[in-house]
Amino acid sequence: MKRHKRIVTMLGVGYVPYAPGTAGSIVGVVLLFITNSLLIKLGFGTTAVLFINLALTILVFLIGSYSIKKIQTKWEYDDSKIVIDEVIGVWIAALALPLRLEYYLVALLLFRVFDIVKPLFIKKIDAIKSHWSVMLDDVLAGIYARVVIQFILFFNLF
Repeated sequence: MKRHKRIVTMLGVGYVPYAPGTAGSIVGVVLLFITNSLLIKLGFGTTAVLFINLALTILVFLIGSYSIKKIQTKWEYDDSKIVIDEVIGVWIAALALPLRLEYYLVALLLFRVFDIVKPLFIKKIDAIKSHWSVMLDDVLAGIYARVVIQFILFFNLF
């Protein structure tokens, strides 16, 4: 059970007393930015970095979903300490962005807005109340944020 708690709280980040979801999102985006910076310095091309990001996102999504399932026997549904879903959501929002800190910060901000407001189908997914829905509502918030970021980049609004 300890292993699952470490996973769903992102090594304890979920225990911060104020805004644990935001804290998890910040840790997620910083971790992604640092990882991508290192991969590029090691000589990986943008396509390789994208595939590594996708593989890690899918792997952490599956591991996180399983750990959430195990934790939900002890904790309430979508307990505020569970932040692995925010990590996945912000990773999706920042997926394939140029390595510029301001883009990652915009991804973080937009993801948090969509995650908190829960527009369109996000609220419906959240209402399902399963270990999958804990993750999937953040996946959709990340996708919405990514679409807005793509729009901003396409029209050179930033």
